[in-house]
Amino acid sequence: MQKVRKAIIPAAGLGTRFLPATKAMAKEMLPIVDKPTIQFIVEEARAAGIEDILIVTGKAKRPIEDHFDSNLELEMNLKEKGKTDLLQLVTETTGLNLHFIRQSHPLGLGHAVLQAKSFVGNEPFVVMLGDDLMEDKVPLTRQLMDNYESTHASTIAVMDVPQEDVSKYGIINPGQEVEKNLFNVINFVEKPAVEDAPSNMAIIGRYLLTPEIFNILENQHPGAGNEIQLTDAIDTLNKTQRVFAHKFTGTRYDVGDKFGFMKTSIEYGLKHPQIKDDLKQLILDLSDDLRKDEKKKKEKE
Repeated sequence: MQKVRKAIIPAAGLGTRFLPATKAMAKEMLPIVDKPTIQFIVEEARAAGIEDILIVTGKAKRPIEDHFDSNLELEMNLKEKGKTDLLQLVTETTGLNLHFIRQSHPLGLGHAVLQAKSFVGNEPFVVMLGDDLMEDKVPLTRQLMDNYESTHASTIAVMDVPQEDVSKYGIINPGQEVEKNLFNVINFVEKPAVEDAPSNMAIIGRYLLTPEIFNILENQHPGAGNEIQLTDAIDTLNKTQRVFAHKFTGTRYDVGDKFGFMKTSIEYGLKHPQIKDDLKQLILDLSDDLRKDEKKKKEKE
């Protein structure tokens, strides 16, 4: 059995939900407190035991490459001033086996993954989306890799979502639960209407795939949004070899829209050693102000 060694991080999207901030800045570089979102993904890959990472970029994404490169002038300055804690922060992501490729045309997630065909070769691999930050005792990517060691099959991470939100996700039609939190899948549906959804188990941003997916993607017709959808290709793969769904029971932070991003920033801020106390006090003060405002409104009514 081949070991899972490689990960793909698609980062070529236009980031339109965060305009105007993303007009000239990569969405993946927006910070959660003081760390770019894409760094959380890279750190998860490293913690899971991934050896090589390919980041699929697009226009205006050069800052991603710069972030993971060495900055000798900055490092020398911090070293000379004895700021060893900051030096450690800026050097902890250097030395990784990171690779970059440009997706010239944003034709969908499936098309972005297809750009990695020569990088992956004939090996199983992981796809990690930057809109989802995952927290658990064992990294979600590692959980998928552990599943692969016993099943030798593609495995997709899923999670229950509110029924009214199913049209935002790829949804699975689950079959038998073969192990705890590991399901056979009857079929996959990309962004179904609420009334047509086969379940509320949604695909979240981690996939472990076998290399046969590339041949399917090369012949995949555009689907939802007139884009090459990875979910459609996985559904086709499931017709010729088993694809499992692993139900994630940890904490998922969705940073793909403004509210999710702000919520995640607050929750991470409340755990950040430098700002957690001040942030907690600010929230308490704002809560008091909001309660007073609500009381005044009721009195006027």
